Amino acid sequence: MALNVVGQRVKRYDGLAHVAGETRFVDDVIVPGTLVAKGLRSPVPKGLIKKLDLSAAEKVPGVVAVITHKDVPNNRYGWGGDQYVLAEDHVRYKGELIAVVAAEDEDAALEAVDKMKLEIEEQEPVFDPLEAMKPDAPKVRPEGNIFMFGDSPCRKIIFGDINEGFKKADIIVEGKYHHQSLKHAQLEPHASLAVPEATGRLTIYTVSQAMYFHLTWVCNIVGLPMSKVRMIGGTVGGGFGSKNDVHADHITALLALKTGRPVKWRWTREEDLLFSTFRGSWDMEFKDGVTKDGRLVARQVKSIRDSGAYTSLNAYVVDKHCFLVAGPYFIPNVYVEGYCVYTNKPPASSMRGFGITPATYAGEMQMNKIAEALGMDPWELRFKNAFREGEMTATQRVVDAVALIETMQTLAGVVGKELPPHLKAMTSAQKREG
Repeated sequence: MALNVVGQRVKRYDGLAHVAGETRFVDDVIVPGTLVAKGLRSPVPKGLIKKLDLSAAEKVPGVVAVITHKDVPNNRYGWGGDQYVLAEDHVRYKGELIAVVAAEDEDAALEAVDKMKLEIEEQEPVFDPLEAMKPDAPKVRPEGNIFMFGDSPCRKIIFGDINEGFKKADIIVEGKYHHQSLKHAQLEPHASLAVPEATGRLTIYTVSQAMYFHLTWVCNIVGLPMSKVRMIGGTVGGGFGSKNDVHADHITALLALKTGRPVKWRWTREEDLLFSTFRGSWDMEFKDGVTKDGRLVARQVKSIRDSGAYTSLNAYVVDKHCFLVAGPYFIPNVYVEGYCVYTNKPPASSMRGFGITPATYAGEMQMNKIAEALGMDPWELRFKNAFREGEMTATQRVVDAVALIETMQTLAGVVGKELPPHLKAMTSAQKREG
C-alpha cells in the first residue's frame, strides 16, 4: 500500500480553533460558586516543620476551608510513590506544598496564606548531585541520596567485554559533558477545576498528559473508587512532558470534597517556573576506544541525573538514557552506568526525549572529539560507525529498517557538504567488513 501522507502538509484538527481563540482550556471553564485555591509553600529547601498555626488564616473573611496533610486520606503519591500531597513533618525543597486554602476569591485566599504562621528548623541542603553522592553528604531522604535499581545503585547496560574492547583500541578518547536543567515554559500553566456533582461523583477538568494514570492516583489520594471520579481532559495548552505529573488535580479534589463546592487552582507563571517539574541536569563521562581507521570498539559511559527531591519519572528517564546513550552506532563493547540522585531541588521529571536528548548531545560532542583526535572528517567517522541492517544494539536488539546512512547522505546534500564517492556509495544494507 502506497503512503500518500509523507511529504504532504496535514491540517491540525484543532489548529483553527486554537488560532481563532475558540478552544476551551481548563481555566476557561466557569462554574458558578467556584472557590479559589492557593497554597502555603516551604520557604526553605530543607527543614523540619516545628509549628503550623492556621487559626488566623481560617478567620479571614471569605475563607471556606484550609487543609493540611491531616485532611488527606492517603498522603503519598507519584510515579515513585514517595511524594507527599502536603508536607508532614519535614520539607525537601523550597516550594514544597504545606497547606492549602479555598476561598471565595483570590484576594481572600492570598490573605489567608499570608496569615499562616509557619516555624521551620532549617537544615543543611545539598543541591549538587555530585556532592549528594558523597558518603558524608547531607541526606535528602533517610534512605539515602541515590535511587536503587533493585539491589544496584545504578542502571547498568553491559554488552560485549568492555576491557577486551579497550585492548583492541589504538587510542582512548575521554570526555566530560554537562547538560543543564531546562523548564518547559508551556503557554498554559498548571490548572485544575474540581466540581462535586449532584450524583455524588466528582468531575475534574484537568490539563494532564497522563489522565488515566492520574485518575488512579487522585482516587487513591481522596479515597474514592474510580467510579466516583470523572476526569475531563485532552485539551492541553502545551505540555512537552510538564504535565505527566499531578500538580493541581489532587488538591482541588480534596478541597471540593471538603467544601462541597467547585474549586479551581490556577498556578501563576512564577509558581510554574519555580516549583513544577522540569528536566533535571545531567553529568556524563565518556571513555571510548577507537581504532586508527575510525571504528569505535568500546564505549564506557557514566551518567548522573539530578532528580531533585523525589523520584517522579526520573528512574524511567535514566533507564531510557542508558538504553540509548551509545548512540545510533554499532559498538561491539559497551558498558553504561546511570545514576538517579536526589537533591534539595524541586522534583525533576519528564521533558521531550525522556533522557535521550542529553545523551544525544553528549554522544555527538564525543564523536566530534574522536574525529578531531583521529584527524578525520566527522562525517566519515559517523558513516563508518552508523548502524547497518541486522546489527545489534547495546540492549541486544537487532535493528531493522535502518536508514541512518541514507539520512546523512540526504542531510549532506541539504547543507552543501560534498561527500567523497565511497560515502555516497555506502548503504545501510551493506554488511560491515571486519
